[in-house]
Amino acid sequence: MATIVGGLGTSHVPSIGAALDKGLRDTPEWKPFFDGYLPAREWVREQRPDVAVVVFNDHFNAMFLDRVPTFAVGCAPSYRPVDEGWGPRAIPAFEGESRFGWHLADTLVASKFDPEIIQEIEVDHGLQVPMELFWGRPADAWPVKVVPIFVNVLQYPIPLPERLYELGHALGRAIETYDSDQRFVVLGTGGLSHQLQGARAGFLNPEADHRFLRDIADDPDELASWSREHYVETFGQEGAEVIMWLVMRGALSRDVVVRHRHYFSPASMTGAGMIVMENAV
Repeated sequence: MATIVGGLGTSHVPSIGAALDKGLRDTPEWKPFFDGYLPAREWVREQRPDVAVVVFNDHFNAMFLDRVPTFAVGCAPSYRPVDEGWGPRAIPAFEGESRFGWHLADTLVASKFDPEIIQEIEVDHGLQVPMELFWGRPADAWPVKVVPIFVNVLQYPIPLPERLYELGHALGRAIETYDSDQRFVVLGTGGLSHQLQGARAGFLNPEADHRFLRDIADDPDELASWSREHYVETFGQEGAEVIMWLVMRGALSRDVVVRHRHYFSPASMTGAGMIVMENAV
């Protein structure tokens, strides 16, 4: 059977990709942020995952208001970078693990979820940025296959945090019952605190961000019990997308070991955080 080697939580701020594209990685403004990911990259190299399940949201680049599935599973053979307005970024396409995608979709249906199944789509910074933060930018091909899980966190009604945690439990079962010797890592992306519009535009809550980075490991049941409104109040309108980390956390065991945490603020008006977790033995 397949193995879950761990879970990664990370922000997916689009300006991170722009900073890398413009060669700003080692500038005074960005170096502290990127240096914080070096231990996580080392962990990824040591664990050698074969498949990355990436939980993220499309930002109205490949989907729009005429098609907003609450949950969607990618079963495509590959995923090209989408043009977000400045042309596609100069990174390789992502090879999909479609056989597991279908297994995951079947497991979700058996668990009383009804995901949309996607066999052709391009992916935006929600997936691109986390992959580059943990694996760097390959010249020709990414060293892992990907299975995207799309979550609607833009168009209300968005799913309940508790429901995302339950989705993570189903994802964990899908990996553990998958007939393969592949090593899986699960990425939960989004957040942390930020709001880009309205009366609270520019809102940040570093204290809440630090608590979240602690509780996602130690007390995920509490985070899953919060209302959607409480997430918006605590992390901001867009920062509420951090609920997607609960899918990653739900795929792991109740007790985990934290290998690394990192926080940086602000990254383009956003509190940016990251965590590396393994299942406790």
